[in-house]
Amino acid sequence: MEIGDEVEDVSAVVISLLAFALILLSTGLGLILRHWLPERHLSGDSKDVIKLATALVGTMSALVIALLFASTRASYEATGSQVAHLTANVIELDRLLKDLGQDGTALRQLLRRDVQTLADSIWKSEAAAMAGNAALAATEELKVASKLREVVAGDAVQRAVQTRALEVSNMLSQIQLGIYAQPSDSMSRPFVFLLVLWLCFIFATFAMSSAPNPTLICVLFFCALSAASAVYLIMELGQPFDGLMQVQSAPLRHALPSL
Repeated sequence: MEIGDEVEDVSAVVISLLAFALILLSTGLGLILRHWLPERHLSGDSKDVIKLATALVGTMSALVIALLFASTRASYEATGSQVAHLTANVIELDRLLKDLGQDGTALRQLLRRDVQTLADSIWKSEAAAMAGNAALAATEELKVASKLREVVAGDAVQRAVQTRALEVSNMLSQIQLGIYAQPSDSMSRPFVFLLVLWLCFIFATFAMSSAPNPTLICVLFFCALSAASAVYLIMELGQPFDGLMQVQSAPLRHALPSL
């Protein structure tokens, strides 16, 4: 669902798996250090300082995770609302064009082509999988608005319908530009890098705190899996038009029935 422009080709799954591997590696390093370090380095005052340092980094990590989750969730929901508003405007525009008679029929056919182009330009990965021309679709503009301005209304009712249709088409263009203006991913590399670094430190100190045993290793493994899952969830929410949790394109693609 991609970490900003710098790593836009890297999926959330790859990032989370990499984070999981690094956390496990840090845990293994902690277990090795536990074996090699003298006991006096891990007891008494040293143990208390290690606990305080781990608690401090753990608090910062929890705060960053909460902030990132809140930010990406709000962005994801806002994007979903934009797509829903876009779909509603498309349906309303189609109904308005239907009232324009002969000219409206041709415009409704053009609107259907524009909707598919619009969907392909937003969900580029789907367009690339289906037709392989997502880059071309993204450069095309909606044509129904310009053609609508050329229609000569026959009476006052049609003029009112045309005016409203132009308003709706302008709203479509504004929403389209708003979606295009959004970054492909609301996450950034420094946030994710620091978060994974802090998690590695925390799990390394956890592993150093006790002699290794099967229970400890199992608990640390599932905790590392949970931490990597949190990274994955944040990354997925930051990529609303890609990945497993993307905003669905079906409502927009199938909003208009065939003529």
